[in-house]
Amino acid sequence: MRVFIIFLPLLVSLGCGNPEPTKIPVNINSNVANANVTPKTAPVPVYDYTIVNTYPHDPRAFTQGLVYHDGFLYEGTGGKDGDNFYSWLRKVEIKSGKVLQQHDLSRDYFGEGITILNDKVYQLTWKEGVAFVYNLSDFSPAGQFRYSGDGWGLTDDGTNLYMSDGTHVIRVVNPDDFKTIRTIVVNDEKGQPLMNLNELEWVKGEIWANVWQSGWIMRIDPATGRLLGRIDLRKVAEEEQRQNRNADVLNGIAYDEAGDRIFVTGKMWRRMFEISLSQRP
Repeated sequence: MRVFIIFLPLLVSLGCGNPEPTKIPVNINSNVANANVTPKTAPVPVYDYTIVNTYPHDPRAFTQGLVYHDGFLYEGTGGKDGDNFYSWLRKVEIKSGKVLQQHDLSRDYFGEGITILNDKVYQLTWKEGVAFVYNLSDFSPAGQFRYSGDGWGLTDDGTNLYMSDGTHVIRVVNPDDFKTIRTIVVNDEKGQPLMNLNELEWVKGEIWANVWQSGWIMRIDPATGRLLGRIDLRKVAEEEQRQNRNADVLNGIAYDEAGDRIFVTGKMWRRMFEISLSQRP
């Protein structure tokens, strides 16, 4: 979320986890009906990853939001006047990394999470309290909203927006007026607040949330806030940082529902990864 550049030596690797793990589908049932009877101290599943494909990623992009839509990736970045990088919204060709369309934010704004809903792109800002709305077809301005607090991650369920602000609370937001409908409190297995929820993605009825500076993605029940699983991406983050001394933290989750594909990247990473998951024994 914040500017946190790490300098580390070189190393190359392509995956993590145990050999021949049991394959787990992405669309695990959230089991909302039983959420309230699960003890707070009950362990949740942990998932390892396998890299399916590797794609180029612009190492200048301080990634704050990533969305897959109709065969392309849309990426929102952060940075403002005084930083070495700036905020933009882009449409990107996946295989080549070629930028097909770009809108630059004013250097007064630090861009944050994005999502696409009803042919509109919504983009948060970090401290400025402004959400920008663009027409998907050409990124032309389509409005803006004010909100209180920080803006970090953003996703949607096809009807409402889901917004993180760096705490353990996710806001459910009306896309028409940006008013909060309700809030989701996210705690860990011990009932403690799960802080630093950042980039968000809606994946088959679940909210997936990157936890800033951790290398983990959390799977969250949007109805209850219950933690459904932890995805361990620390190794891929460490490997990227070893290869690229400017690489910052993991941040960027996109899901292709039709193709059942998961994409992840990070701030100023040179690579984006398509991954599959397997549950750790």
